Amino acid sequence: MGTPILQVQNVNKRFGGLKALDDVNLTVMEGTVHAIIGPNGAGKSTLLNTFVGRLIPDTGTVTFAGQSLIGRKPHEINQLGVSRVFQTPEIFEDLTVAENVMIPAFASRDGAFRLHGWESLSREAGIRDRAMACLEDVNMADKRAMLAKNLSRGDKRRLEMAMCLVQEPKLLLLDEPTAGMSRADTNNTIDLLRQIVDAKSITLAIIEHDMHVVFSLADRISVLAQGHVIVEDEPQRIKGNPKVQEAYLGGAHL
Repeated sequence: MGTPILQVQNVNKRFGGLKALDDVNLTVMEGTVHAIIGPNGAGKSTLLNTFVGRLIPDTGTVTFAGQSLIGRKPHEINQLGVSRVFQTPEIFEDLTVAENVMIPAFASRDGAFRLHGWESLSREAGIRDRAMACLEDVNMADKRAMLAKNLSRGDKRRLEMAMCLVQEPKLLLLDEPTAGMSRADTNNTIDLLRQIVDAKSITLAIIEHDMHVVFSLADRISVLAQGHVIVEDEPQRIKGNPKVQEAYLGGAHL
């Protein structure tokens, strides 16, 4: 299915005496949803941070579309086509929903963030139209005039997705995209993410503890334990794998 878009080879990362990543190898194929799962402390967030320039591995390589991500600044990685939705939404609380989405639209067009005031920014039809289209994609166009601080947690996550989508990424990284959501909001988010992948041909890599989300969305799963990928396989072959059962304490989480 597709070609490799993100490749991790022999990545290691230590924090003092703790080996957070231990010779990690992982391949995300273009156009797929790739889940990275594992118990708490397995190294998932550390690995994700090596994808976006927040951490530099001690050894190993991380490449996106054939280009090394090692040593690049987060904004440089973003300009290559990699966007990330954080576990805690990073939005501008005192701006409206529409203004939040127009900021990255403006930044991606100019190649650098230069804000000339909201009045001039909102007059830029192309930016405004792109922002509104992305709010439609995440079913939030009707909330465009709301202040972001007044949104529910689920809507804040949707807003951050719109802020990523307006940059037209090739790879979208999601860190616990349904954390803190009700089951209804979780199911809506699953449907939304699948629609985005199908409609926009975006590749998703997600970290997620909710196995309902993982098995509903993922085309392929990498399982981490103690900083090492113990299994990478299709979802239907993950559940019964004895290494996965052991990593999850007898399968209590599966």
